[in-house]
Amino acid sequence: MAQFTAHASDITCDGCANAIRRALGRLDGVQSVDVDVPAKDVTVQYDESKVDRSQVMEKLSRAGFDSTLKD
Repeated sequence: MAQFTAHASDITCDGCANAIRRALGRLDGVQSVDVDVPAKDVTVQYDESKVDRSQVMEKLSRAGFDSTLKD
């Protein structure tokens, strides 16, 4: 299990958080998605044998949330 955190400055509300959870949750291999609205951070736990970090970041971007990796 791998994990990373990305900062997405476009996160403004719980609706954004729900949209991110839905979009990333559809990816095979994503185990959990935690969205911290005030910090504008998205933490993703995923199975590296099914999906990689770049695929998750691309899905986040396609959902309308451009982001940068924090770690």
